[in-house]
Amino acid sequence: MAPMEPKHLGQTSSLPATPGEAELDYVANPRPGSRYMIRFAAPEFTSLCPITGQPDFAHLVIDYVPGATIVESKSLKLFLGSFRNHGAFHEDCTVGIGERLFDEMKPKWLRIGGYWYPRGGIPIDVFWQSGEPPAGVWIPAQDVPGYRGRG
Repeated sequence: MAPMEPKHLGQTSSLPATPGEAELDYVANPRPGSRYMIRFAAPEFTSLCPITGQPDFAHLVIDYVPGATIVESKSLKLFLGSFRNHGAFHEDCTVGIGERLFDEMKPKWLRIGGYWYPRGGIPIDVFWQSGEPPAGVWIPAQDVPGYRGRG
């Protein structure tokens, strides 16, 4: 996707009603000649169970090595927030976010870890990546601890 003038940055923007209505903004990579990784952590991600309508909570970690563009963070925040009233299984949310970012932004590499808090007493972690990470880029571990309960 070619960089564009951001629609959200510096503007008043409402939370989109659904992920499909959310518009992600992409801007030119400020360091196109450098090999580096960008990480976004969303420790308070929420969506709804598509069957019961009950809230689900996750800690998402999105890592990517940019190509020509980077995702603008306010538009990403609004996109992630649009899941708050969206009913979908953990797998659909996690993989769908990763695939949409990869398809639209066209980074060199992207991975997402969805560390979901227990539903029915079982935590579910979901991982997706676009392929092997590029050589020569430091890719740190996500280091989100497994759910251990209250201690």
